[in-house]
Amino acid sequence: MDRLQTMQTFVRVVETGSFSAVAREQSTTQSAVSKQVAALEKYLGVRLLARSTRSLSLTDEGLRYFEETRRLVGEISEAEAHLRQGERTLSGPLRVATAVGYGLRVLLPHVQSFMQLNPDVQLDFKLDDGYVDLVEQGVDVAVRLGALADSTLIARRVATSQRLLVVGKKYIKKLGKSKPLPRVPQDLLSHDCLIYTGLRTRNNWEFSTADGSSVAVRVHGPMQTNSSEVLRASLLAGAGIGYMPDWTFADLLASGEVVVLMPQWQVPPIPIHLVSPAARKHSAKVRAFNEHIANALRVE
Repeated sequence: MDRLQTMQTFVRVVETGSFSAVAREQSTTQSAVSKQVAALEKYLGVRLLARSTRSLSLTDEGLRYFEETRRLVGEISEAEAHLRQGERTLSGPLRVATAVGYGLRVLLPHVQSFMQLNPDVQLDFKLDDGYVDLVEQGVDVAVRLGALADSTLIARRVATSQRLLVVGKKYIKKLGKSKPLPRVPQDLLSHDCLIYTGLRTRNNWEFSTADGSSVAVRVHGPMQTNSSEVLRASLLAGAGIGYMPDWTFADLLASGEVVVLMPQWQVPPIPIHLVSPAARKHSAKVRAFNEHIANALRVE
């Protein structure tokens, strides 16, 4: 048994979730790939994959083995690439994840400039407004917004996003003279509020003043969403008041389509982190990507 080849096969089976996909990559049969994994399990004396007719899933032992094996395989591939192409050349796959709106409106130009500087890197740019398990989905780096829940991640704070209370012209027009716009946080209780579940605050909106006064109100409204893009569209449609990251609507604020409410009240900023699985040692391309993004976001 070629242990390195078998380890590489196992890693790709987990990443693709399919014996047949790996068989196509290796120009072999599904049965041959399955036999490689079975031979590895026999050698290790543990079951790595739980197989069913429709899916594959990692056992607890398989998950631990996958985390370490993927790291080792990546380091070996990188070492070989350095020998072939020279130490300064970055190459190979790089898997990056972030939220959809932030990825499109903030991160994408910086990712593109990184790719221009490193044309031999193959980027897998995952945009997802749900929770992304970095280990399970094989992600090298995630750009995460808000307080971090998982202490097992290697985290580096690289930027801060401001959050503002905003409203669109259509909502103001809909109110007319029937109800004044909110002037203090408690006034929000009588208004329709758009709730962003992509951050931990959800409908618990916090405010403070320059003199240290602070208050939190539990708002309600016609909808909640984990998508900043849906929130932006709803704000424009006049569905309610938003408590949103500034990058979501910066262009709308500049054009006057939305306005800031209660400017005398400050809103807690949103920390932005680069995070990676703790069990995975950073490769040269991951370190280079992190530095590139950190420098770009600091300039902004």
